[in-house]
Parts: sequence; C-alpha cells; structure tokens
Amino acid sequence: MEKSIKESAAPVLYLVVPCYNEEEVLPETSKRLLAKLKELEKTRTIVPSSRIVFVDDGSRDQTWNSIEKLHSENSQIIGIKLAHNAGHQNALLAGLMFAKEKADVVISLDADLQDDIDAIDKMLEKFTEGNEVVYGVRSSRKKDTVFKRQTALFFYKLMRAMGVEVVHDHADYRLMSKRALNELAEFKEVNLFLRGIVPLIGLKSATVKYERGERFAGESKYPLHKMVSFALDGITSLSIKPIRFILAVGVLMFIVGVIMTIYALVQKILGNTLSGWTFLACSIWALGGVQMISLGVIGEYIGKIYRETKARPRYIIEKTVE
Repeated sequence: MEKSIKESAAPVLYLVVPCYNEEEVLPETSKRLLAKLKELEKTRTIVPSSRIVFVDDGSRDQTWNSIEKLHSENSQIIGIKLAHNAGHQNALLAGLMFAKEKADVVISLDADLQDDIDAIDKMLEKFTEGNEVVYGVRSSRKKDTVFKRQTALFFYKLMRAMGVEVVHDHADYRLMSKRALNELAEFKEVNLFLRGIVPLIGLKSATVKYERGERFAGESKYPLHKMVSFALDGITSLSIKPIRFILAVGVLMFIVGVIMTIYALVQKILGNTLSGWTFLACSIWALGGVQMISLGVIGEYIGKIYRETKARPRYIIEKTVE
C-alpha cells in the first residue's frame, strides 16, 4: 500500500481567506501569513509551494486591487474574485474547492486574523497524527462582552437542541485534508452552513484551542442581525425539529380546544351564563400569534426548498490571479 503524503513528506498547505471590504487589513494580514508560511517552510513542516488564497466576495472597496497588488509582489499569494457578493460561506467554499485541487491540506481563517495563526502549527501536528479535520476552538470568551458571551452560549445550546451537530466555540477556523474536502464537495445543497456540514463528513477529527485576539483594523462583518440570520440559516438548513415543534404545538392547541369546547357545552347545559369576553379575546390573539409564527417557520423551509430546486450556482468566479 502506498504511503499517504502525511506519512512520507511535508504537505502542500493552502490558507484560504474570504474577504469582504477588507482593504484596511490585507497588507498586515498578508505580511503575517507570509511570515508564518516561511516559518513553517524553514522547519520543513510544509513545502515551499504552499500558498495563501484570498477570496474577494464582491467587495465594494479596493479589496480586489489590494489582492492583485499583493500577488504582483509575492507569487505565494493567489487571488479569486467572485462576480458578486455570494456570502461568507459561499466565498469560503469557493476558496476550499479551488485549493483542494492543488493542496494536501487547507486551513480556512478570517481576514482580520483574530484567530491566532500560531495555532496553525498545532493543527498541522494533529494532521500528521492522522486527523482529516482539525477544528480551531476558542479557549475562552473573556474578551467578549457579557451580552455576546450569553448569546453565543444560547446559540450553541439552541443548535444542539435542534439536533444540529456543531463544535462548541468553533467558527470557520479549521484544517481540512484533501480527502475531507473531496467529501465536502459531495454536499450539493445551496443553503450552506459549513459549521454544521463539516462534522457530518464523519472523518477522524481533533480540536486545537487558541486565544482569540482583537481585530486590528476595519469593522466586524457580523453585527447582531447577521448573527441571528446566520443562526436561523444553520437551524433550518440542518434540522426539521422546528417543523416538528409546530406539529406538537398544533396538537396541544387542538387538545386545549377540545377541552374548552366540552367545558363550554357543559356550562351551556347547566344554564350558566359566561361573560368570557377577555378570555376569548386573549385566546384569539394567542392563537393568531402561534399561527403567524408557524407560517413563518414553514415559509422559511419552503423558501430553502425553492432555492434548492432551482439549483443555481453557489458562486461564480470572475477572475483569478495565480
């Protein structure tokens, strides 16, 4: 049997970095990542043909011009320009699918480098030990506000309650082998939630803990409303429990309705006069609210089915510099 690359030689590493309006951070980010590649090359952990792939997700600033300039200065930097803003998950997927044809192992990370790049060394160690996927996991959330800590905790608990398999305190900082990427390519859904999809691959995995730093430039691309939308996408893309919950609520309401009908008939037979206006009004509003929420949840699923059946491309690459 032929030895795998992990056993016989240092791997080709590609770093995939999705970018949206990141012109402020790219000069420093590229400098740090290139230094990290050189450091790994010196220790023969990776080979010199390793690369950095910046994916411009339809930025409105000078991000693409910055990427082209960086490429002209250093051939280790590759640029992929998407034809329009496809969203973070699709931009990340575009970079991963590009890199899987050329690399033995790929690590994805954000352009702001809040994720500690020194954890890359430990990730590669885990890879050489036979792990096909290595998740970067935050060691603590001390630097986050109380609100952000609590909402993050609620997010992971909700995901698990909905039956979505996610790694706690893991975002999209992860290592994936060529084999894992080939398996990921078999997932054809348009509605992407990679944090939930990657664990479904089921290959041998490990975690590496790191301390998340502060963003050194630019603004966060994930305000509260986007985080809520992201969570809803994750749940509705990977779980049908909300639909089952609606069914359970419907059955409960039906039972309550039967009981109230029997109660009203008994009172009618006994000749008792019921005022009941307040109770009736509250019931109508409560049931109306439940119905509207139920329709909204069902509509979310129908919308995703609609997008899936159209089978439109998840992203379109306009230009590549390599």
